[in-house]
Amino acid sequence: MRDAQLPAARSRRRRTAGLVAVATAVAGLATAFVVAAPPSRSAPGPVAEAGTSGKAGTAAHSGTSAGAGLAATPWMRRAGAPLTVIAHRGASSAAPENTLVSDEVARRGGAVWIENDVQPSKDGVPYILHDTTVDRTTDGTGPVRSLTSAQLNALDAGSWFAPAYAGTRVPTLAAQLADLRTRGGKLLLEIKGRHSHAEVARIVRDVREQGMADRVFVQSFDVPSLRYTHELAPELPLGLLRSTLDADPVALAKELDLAAYNVSDAALSTRPGIIGDLHAAGVAVNVWTVDTPARWKALSALGVDGVITNRPTELGGWSAGQTR
Repeated sequence: MRDAQLPAARSRRRRTAGLVAVATAVAGLATAFVVAAPPSRSAPGPVAEAGTSGKAGTAAHSGTSAGAGLAATPWMRRAGAPLTVIAHRGASSAAPENTLVSDEVARRGGAVWIENDVQPSKDGVPYILHDTTVDRTTDGTGPVRSLTSAQLNALDAGSWFAPAYAGTRVPTLAAQLADLRTRGGKLLLEIKGRHSHAEVARIVRDVREQGMADRVFVQSFDVPSLRYTHELAPELPLGLLRSTLDADPVALAKELDLAAYNVSDAALSTRPGIIGDLHAAGVAVNVWTVDTPARWKALSALGVDGVITNRPTELGGWSAGQTR
């Protein structure tokens, strides 16, 4: 998803005194992955495992709880339950985004849900990478779709963030799914940009081959990609990403059989009442990309179900504190 906060966040990270020490420790363990995998904390939906609190819930908050007669789903939180913490591109404020080391940092910070982006190489292999080009987050250049899997595999995806992460690779979707399956965690997977039916079919194949269909939630700005996903894998829950609100989000959610409507914080602020309308239709609301306690508090009070953040450990701690 789009995130105008990243350049500033990178600038702040480079000024953080403790970065190199943390980076060295995590980069070493991410390269080797020799420590024992933490137990997988599995549950029916993202909200049931919000943050680090371990409290489960299945309906909305703040006047829209299950007691009010809603068509509650596993993706909606109960009144009083903490927000679902969704780690944006892994722990992207503490490690190079969309890498296995970023996922590991998020996991060790208590996050269950990882948000990542997928797009194909020139030869059709799905890779985890946000931008349409590799320029910003690797030592290479050019559009992702113009590079073969062999070329993408050779790129350094860590040095741009900090020297301690040198040699970190761009993971394939299959590699990321295998890592989550064995080490723990669930995936909010954004299909990045327009995908053909065949490209979506390859994503679905990787999810199924890794035995992760019950731990993957697919989202996209691209409506055709969501339609293809539902046709090919009706078992996968779907979320529609939006930077501005649709005229009738509820009608569109019903048309696309959405489990969640995932909207930018700025867009939601223009019409917060839509949360109740979507909840009444059994559709969860997750908000991106929110990194400040003041907004976490406001969104929690409004009744959103999950927050996508660059600061998953901090949000998890804050959210747990609110439920004590």
